[in-house]
Amino acid sequence: MKKVFISGCYDILHGGHIQFFKEARALGDHLTVCFASDKVLWEHKKRRTSIPQDHKLALITALDIVDQVVIGDCDELGLDFKEHFLTIKPDILAVTEDDQYEAQKRELCAHVGAEYVKLPKTPPQFTPVSTSSIVRNIRTPAYAPLRVDFGGGWLDVPRYAREGAFIVNCAISPMVSLTNWDYEKKSGLGGSGAYALLNGNDGIESELALGVGWQDPAIIRETGLCVWRSGDKPVLHFKRNGDFLRGHMALHYTDIPHDTPANADNQRDYNLVEKAGQLAKEAVFEASLVKLGEAVRTSYEAQIKEGMQELPEAEGCIGRKYAGGGWGGYALYLFENTEDRDAFVCSANNNRPIEPYITIR
Repeated sequence: MKKVFISGCYDILHGGHIQFFKEARALGDHLTVCFASDKVLWEHKKRRTSIPQDHKLALITALDIVDQVVIGDCDELGLDFKEHFLTIKPDILAVTEDDQYEAQKRELCAHVGAEYVKLPKTPPQFTPVSTSSIVRNIRTPAYAPLRVDFGGGWLDVPRYAREGAFIVNCAISPMVSLTNWDYEKKSGLGGSGAYALLNGNDGIESELALGVGWQDPAIIRETGLCVWRSGDKPVLHFKRNGDFLRGHMALHYTDIPHDTPANADNQRDYNLVEKAGQLAKEAVFEASLVKLGEAVRTSYEAQIKEGMQELPEAEGCIGRKYAGGGWGGYALYLFENTEDRDAFVCSANNNRPIEPYITIR
């Protein structure tokens, strides 16, 4: 009887694992599968098991193509199966072509006279997935907020970062999903950050690769009303739930195209941008709607100096500005009271109310 041995974490079984088991079993007459114990998984990959160890044992044992299942508990990196391997003395150790521990495994095979066999990459019978991608999909939310910014925008772009400066923004509802996106797209509300989150990705690196800043994916992942330190990466300075904003915010859609990357290198008054961020930071600390209105007006002053068109005025509005990089898309309007906000919303089809959004983590 030719005995075949394979090992892995197999933390969440998927079709790719089953295909590998079948191809390994075809090399001989008896297949032993060893999976890493909970202890090994934690020590070597620094994560807990996705399903209890005894459940994993029962699942793999139930497969007709598997003749024996053992649990690897050896502390040697890449050789958690060593003790079982030396006891069973298989004829073949089957591995995938991307095996990271080939040298150690070949040496172990030589010790018992086993053949080290790399299974070639064959066309997948299933759409390729990984355990990490499955876990990421499980953790991916069905809905995500978008965001508005009050002051300090552009200081999240690494090349424009200023030590001691702040970026202030807020996650908003109504939220969006991949099948229900009730906002204009590419409109300055951080939609790319929300889209990345809804697809199980971290959008920070992709945003930076576009030559823009990290604030969109950072606030959309964090939620709440947040003060961030200017710099190469998001560092949260202060956060609150934003309840003092409830009933005071609205959006106005300008019907002008919005393109942040195309405007990243515009000439702008960064001293004024920094001043707006400082005012917004103080407003969040004090939960002051009046001071936040001053921050928004200061941001708007910097946008007008940059060359953007003036936004329509509104009764009871204490501050207005283009969302995100401006030059079109949505504009944020901040109102002194809810009655004026609601009257603004009812005055035109391209106006809508928004509220602060926070989730408990």
